[in-house]
Amino acid sequence: MEGARICFSPPAVPYCHPHTSIRPLALRVSMLAALPLACGFAAPALRPRSVAPAVSRSAPLPFMVATLPSPEAPSAADYEAETVEDIIARIPLSGLQGKAMRVEKSDIPTKAQVRQAIPAHCFKRNTAKSMMYAAISVAQSAACLWAGTLIPMKAAFAPLWLAYAAVTGTVWTGMWVVAHECGHKAFSDNLKLQDAVGYFLHTLLLVPYFSWQRSHAVHHAHTNHITKGETHVPFVVHGREGIENGGGEHDLEKAEKLGKRAWGTLQLVFHLVFGWPAYLLWGATGGPKYGTSNHFVPVKPFNTNLWPASWPLKVWRSDLGIGAMLGVLGLVASKIGGARLAMLYGAPYLFTNAWLVLYTWLQHTDVDVPHLTNDEFSYMRGAFLTVDRPYGRVFDWLHHKIGSTHVAHHIDCTIPHYHAREATDAIAKAFPKAYLYDPTPIHTALWRVASNCIAVKLQPFGGRYTWVPVGSQ
Repeated sequence: MEGARICFSPPAVPYCHPHTSIRPLALRVSMLAALPLACGFAAPALRPRSVAPAVSRSAPLPFMVATLPSPEAPSAADYEAETVEDIIARIPLSGLQGKAMRVEKSDIPTKAQVRQAIPAHCFKRNTAKSMMYAAISVAQSAACLWAGTLIPMKAAFAPLWLAYAAVTGTVWTGMWVVAHECGHKAFSDNLKLQDAVGYFLHTLLLVPYFSWQRSHAVHHAHTNHITKGETHVPFVVHGREGIENGGGEHDLEKAEKLGKRAWGTLQLVFHLVFGWPAYLLWGATGGPKYGTSNHFVPVKPFNTNLWPASWPLKVWRSDLGIGAMLGVLGLVASKIGGARLAMLYGAPYLFTNAWLVLYTWLQHTDVDVPHLTNDEFSYMRGAFLTVDRPYGRVFDWLHHKIGSTHVAHHIDCTIPHYHAREATDAIAKAFPKAYLYDPTPIHTALWRVASNCIAVKLQPFGGRYTWVPVGSQ
């Protein structure tokens, strides 16, 4: 949000878990993205990713780490001999105080061990309860929309319109999260009902349900993998083509030239405002394996690696819903006017998108949270590099605890949100060294990440990519 993929059962990725035509939209967003490029400051969140060497896609993505060119660790001649503690001592620290850096492969339990630690009922889905939470989110969203119809279209009411957009977009995020849960098969054992609810709710928010379901599965399967990660994969200092997103040294130079305040502000704008459409349209922030992907067009000229087997057909099915929703919005605009529709729907929509990116960004990024080489990565290690944060009772209620129980969600995305708190507590108790919780207030953590997480470099041991402080490269 990050935005920014699912868990499918074998042989596909285990299911653990948006106006006219698309081309004009892509053009408009591309023109906006081109502004910083013209000034020489390419936003990492919007830059296309490089492409990894071709990989056979004859079968759906298996639930395992595929063989990739393994990066060679830097030699002793490149770095002075140092330890994890040496690295921790010279980088900024989050509320984790370097904990994620200290976790080794051997500290990570197996999925079976984690499932044994979680009460068995936490894995059971209750269709009636899931439908109740979906109905609550829809009712809250409809109530906000109705309230917006009472606001006059006059300049004097601009502050009220801003408040309406912020509140409504925040509430709509609850529907987004319910649909996200459907995409993970955590909503119901009735698969047709589950997909119908998820497709309907995501389509209301211009999200291509099946397309995002697939890409989100890839994100879950390869969380914090430097090559195959699908969202918020950092740029690497002197990165190698096809293995890493290169150009990190240039971003560090630009950040130093601009200054921390200006750089952090730019990153907040580019991520929270443009990050979601950039991700849907060209796979911004993803790793090099899937190249420049598009969630609406699963064929050339876009990279097609993300859409194996029957997935292109599902992408087109998602497009049908988006087209229908755009038609509805066009009809409404013809009745009430485009400006009023923009305020009633468009403004809240921007806030919903910002919430999505914020959640994903903070769940997987901080100054002392590493990314991993192919050799050091495992599904469970990536899951345990997820960070839970304190969003408070109101946001936890509206957003079904998606930010405060996300570690459990990455370990097994079929756990319904109404069991996630209990599952999280069990994980924290059983695996205290591996479980990550940062108590830093969200606004403080967001600024820290935006202003400090610029580029990473590979350390000479442990297969860790760590964030490079500005001015130290």
